[in-house]
Amino acid sequence: LIGNVIAKQDSLTITTPEGFYYGDERIAQSDKGVYLDDQKVILTAKTGEYNFNENRAHFLVDVLLYDTTTTLTSNELIYYKEENRAVAVGNVKIIDSTNTITADSLEHFRQSRITFADQNVKLQSSKNNVEIYGNHLEDYPHKLYSVVTENSLLIQIDTSYVVTRDTLENGIIDSVRTAKLDTLVISCMVMEAHRDTSNIFFAKDSVEIVRGEFASKNDFTTYFRTEEKIITKKRNREAHQPIIWFDASQLTGDSVAIYLENNTIKELDVIKNGFILSQNEIFKSRFDQISGDSLYIHFDDEGIDLTEVFGGVLSIYYLYDNNEPNGLMKSSSQTTKIKFDEKKVNQVRLYGQPTSEYYPEPQVAGKELSFTLPRYMFYENRPQKEKLLEAIIINQIKKEDGLNGQINTEE
Repeated sequence: LIGNVIAKQDSLTITTPEGFYYGDERIAQSDKGVYLDDQKVILTAKTGEYNFNENRAHFLVDVLLYDTTTTLTSNELIYYKEENRAVAVGNVKIIDSTNTITADSLEHFRQSRITFADQNVKLQSSKNNVEIYGNHLEDYPHKLYSVVTENSLLIQIDTSYVVTRDTLENGIIDSVRTAKLDTLVISCMVMEAHRDTSNIFFAKDSVEIVRGEFASKNDFTTYFRTEEKIITKKRNREAHQPIIWFDASQLTGDSVAIYLENNTIKELDVIKNGFILSQNEIFKSRFDQISGDSLYIHFDDEGIDLTEVFGGVLSIYYLYDNNEPNGLMKSSSQTTKIKFDEKKVNQVRLYGQPTSEYYPEPQVAGKELSFTLPRYMFYENRPQKEKLLEAIIINQIKKEDGLNGQINTEE
């Protein structure tokens, strides 16, 4: 058939400049550019085949499918007209009013708008700057819910502010506020996104978080995007405590809440079995330590401003004289409040049956590991942003090299 070929059945119309029709099988084919309209979707491609017995289209090369709510592009696509279902592979991208999904392969149900995607999956929200990667995705738009499994990774790029002190000519100390791009990265096995008014993300199993000088390893994290709050906790009694790192400090507890303001940490609360240690920048074997039932750490523009510890407080602080080691102080109390200045301890106050004991430097030097609290544990497996992003970079290189699969038509 040559010249403005048109094939029709009920509400379906196929047009092409040139094609073939096999009457016994009731199959139409063309490799000269195909346009299909079934009054529900428009489907175009360079090459296409339609089986009128099965109401099934198989299109190849520069495939485009769109309706009133969704646009889908791919290298290859099978469209099941009666099921309102499309299966696509190769550079697949589907766009609707809320999300953009890319993947190596994808199954989309037009009526419900439910989408399943596999391999090199990327989910990008049009309402915020959050991207989620993984190897399997299920998207349920009517529920405003998505789940990504198999090596999930969330990336969010925002602007935060760094405050530095500057001395003016008249000797007055002023603060300079500088904007910088700040990337939040959350890696886990399972990532759930609830995109309703709450805008909540759940990260489950082998969770790793990095943002600037902040990092964490845990089993379960809830990220409240709108409220700017991150909560991580033990999933059960036998599970490991969440580990938090910030600057030169390390913190553990059964439940940790991080409160942000303009993408900057403002408060960090540890509930039950809290422990924090800080490594000295020069004397690496010396760790200031404090433990208690609960810890509350307050930040200002320059870093930690105030730490409050409640319930059975134990502490070890190393002392220095002109930056030279000068022993340590062991203390206990019911409540401890520590004030900081320029990230260094400036004042320590003990409340409720306070006791303190000083150990001179000769008793301490070379024996630092003898002076640790019961909960002492120094973790050296701090997550690194570059390591978490490695998989995405490798997959991007593969995509640029054209390593994409094709549909198994027999399946």
